[in-house]
Amino acid sequence: MSELIEQMEAANAEFVARHGLEGCGEVSKYPSRQLAVLTCMDTRLLDFLEPAMGLRRGDAKIIKVAGNTVSESFDSVIGSLMVAVYELHVQHIIVMGHDDCGMLKTTADGLCRHMAAAGVDEKNITAILPKLRAWADSISDIDESVRRTVQSLRDNPFLPDSVTIYGMVIHPGDGAIRIVDDGV
Repeated sequence: MSELIEQMEAANAEFVARHGLEGCGEVSKYPSRQLAVLTCMDTRLLDFLEPAMGLRRGDAKIIKVAGNTVSESFDSVIGSLMVAVYELHVQHIIVMGHDDCGMLKTTADGLCRHMAAAGVDEKNITAILPKLRAWADSISDIDESVRRTVQSLRDNPFLPDSVTIYGMVIHPGDGAIRIVDDGV
């Protein structure tokens, strides 16, 4: 077994022992604030974003993807938001970008070079290149990227107009949040 898995098992055993038989308390699968947050997978946001937003366990659905973007009218991000809206009573979506996002420096060409170096077949790389370029090369300004994602969600044919969609950006160092689209 890997050292990583052993560390996780030990941490989990300690967590379960600390919380005992009563567990962590009953929390509904329905977000109490009727909120979903689409944000980035950046490690600096772990255990940071939610408190900076005033969110606690049970308040919101959190969806994390590189660059907090939506690349197609239906993909796993849209599917997750559809479940949140239609099954879990979400009425508000916040697209939360962050300053110093790694996607600002990520390019399709760079990803292709890394994929080739890792042994990914060239024909597989070539097959995804158009979609990879549309996704990875589209982020050059984080505020504008958040605005585009907000607009993409508003224009999405699978999400109802009744859902309010906001755009925000958090600083991963101090947690300051700025609003780039107030949902109006």
